Amino acid sequence: MPAKRDAVCETAAAHRPAILCLQETKIDVWSPALVKDVGGSRLTECVVLPAIGSRGGVAILWDNQVASIISHAIGEFAITVKVTVLRSASTFWLTTVYGPAGEAWKDDFLAELVRSALPSSDPWLLTGDFNSIYEARDKSNLNLNRRIMGRFRAAIDTARLREIKCKNRRFTWTNERQKPTLVSIDKFFCNVSWELLFPTYGLTASATACSDHCPLILPPCDAPVRRARFRFESFWPKFPHFHTTVEPAWHRPVQQRCAFSRLQTKLNRTARDLKIWSKSLFSDAKLQFHIASEVILCLDVAQERRILSTAEFTLRRQLKLRLVGLAVIERARRRQASRVLWLRAGDASTKFFHAKCCSRRRKNFIHTIQSDDRVATTHSDKAQLIHDHFSKAMATDTGRLLRLP
Repeated sequence: MPAKRDAVCETAAAHRPAILCLQETKIDVWSPALVKDVGGSRLTECVVLPAIGSRGGVAILWDNQVASIISHAIGEFAITVKVTVLRSASTFWLTTVYGPAGEAWKDDFLAELVRSALPSSDPWLLTGDFNSIYEARDKSNLNLNRRIMGRFRAAIDTARLREIKCKNRRFTWTNERQKPTLVSIDKFFCNVSWELLFPTYGLTASATACSDHCPLILPPCDAPVRRARFRFESFWPKFPHFHTTVEPAWHRPVQQRCAFSRLQTKLNRTARDLKIWSKSLFSDAKLQFHIASEVILCLDVAQERRILSTAEFTLRRQLKLRLVGLAVIERARRRQASRVLWLRAGDASTKFFHAKCCSRRRKNFIHTIQSDDRVATTHSDKAQLIHDHFSKAMATDTGRLLRLP
C-alpha cells in the first residue's frame, strides 16, 4: 500500500539508518521508483528477495555514501550481503531473514540458517522476523511450541550466535487485540567477531506505527567520557615494591580525629601512590607489547643474514620474556574487567574476556532517563500520565502547546 510505504519512508528518514532491512514486503517486483518510495533520497541501493505473490519478501536498502555492499547471496528465506563501512573500512556479513509462519516450513528455514553460518573469525550480524522464539519469556502467554523452540535454540548454538537484547522493549509483535498476544519474534543476533568489531552498538525499538511489528534500531551507544577512576589491579601484589609502596602511604600520619575521615585519607593516599607506582611499570602495556614485537621482528630478519652480537642476542631474549609478561598483564586486566571469576587468567584468551567486557558494557548502558513530577514505574503508569496531561490541557487551555514527558 502506498500509505504504508510512506510510513516506512518517514520512519527511515527520522532515524537516518545507513542500512535498512525489511521483512514481509509482499512485493514481487521492485522498480527504481518503488525503491525511492520506500528508501527516500538516501537509501537508493537495494537487494531483494521477491515475495511469492503477496506472501513473504525480504529487502536490504543502503546509503552508498556510508556503506558499500560488494556481494550478496539470496536464499529461500534470507539475503546475505558483505558490508563495508566506508569511513572505517570495517567489513562484516549481514543476513536478514523472514521466517515462515507455517510450521511445515520452519524446519527448512532453520536448516538454511545453519547452512548460512559463517566461520567464527568472520564478523556476522543476523536480523529479521524469525516468526519463532527460543525462550518462553519471549511470549506473553504459555501457548508454546517446545519442539520448534528447541530446534531454533539448537540452530543458534550451531551457528555460534548470541542475541543482542533490546533495551527498551520486551516484545516486538502484537496481534492488535484488546487482550493482545505479545511475542518477540524480531531479533538481532551476532557472533563474537562482530561484537568485538562494533562493541558500542546497542539495540532499541521504536513505535509500531502502522505495523503490528515495532522497528528495531541498532545505533552506536557511546557513553559520555568520564574521568578516569582508580581501579585496583588484581596482579599488582605479585610485582616487586608493591608492599613498600603501600606501607608508607598507609602509615603516614593523619590529622583528622574522625575514624571515617582518617580511613578516607589513608585510602586516597594509598591510591595516589599506587597510581604513580603502576604507571612506571604498566602504563601503555599494549604499546610496549607492539614495540617489543617490532624490535624482535627486526632482530629476526637480521639473524637471517648474520650472527647477532652478544648485546643483540641478549636484547632479543629479554624482549621475548617481556612480551610474555605483558601478555599476562593484559589478560589479567581483561579478566578483572569482564567480572568472569570462574576462570583463571591463563585458562582463556584475552579475546574471550574482551567479549565479556563488551557484553557488560552494552547491558549496563542507560539509553534514556525519565524525569517527571510523578514517577511512572511501568509503561501503563506512563500511559496514564500522558492521558492525565492531555485531559488537563484540554480542560484548562486548548490553545497552548503541550510538551509530553
